Amino acid sequence: MKILALLLLLLAAAWTGSQGKSFRSSTSTCCSDKMFTRRKIQESKIQGYWYTSNCTHKAVLVKLLEGSVCVDPKEKWFRDYLRKQRKQKKPNSTSM
Repeated sequence: MKILALLLLLLAAAWTGSQGKSFRSSTSTCCSDKMFTRRKIQESKIQGYWYTSNCTHKAVLVKLLEGSVCVDPKEKWFRDYLRKQRKQKKPNSTSM
């Protein structure tokens, strides 16, 4: 009985330590619903971004000069930012 209690305690500790990280990837950073920013970020401050697809909450981690923030990929300002980035990277088909 003591072994079972110890095993449950160890499993609970391991599970608690894994919160905030993806179960599929130990190097993945996940965002809790309290970590999201609602404010628009100036495009000049954005260094890059990546999606946290293996996490409980779908999010985009936006890398800034001073760290990273979690953004909801459905935020209008972020969707507009992505559209603008895609247009800038699209080759100009009219030039020869």
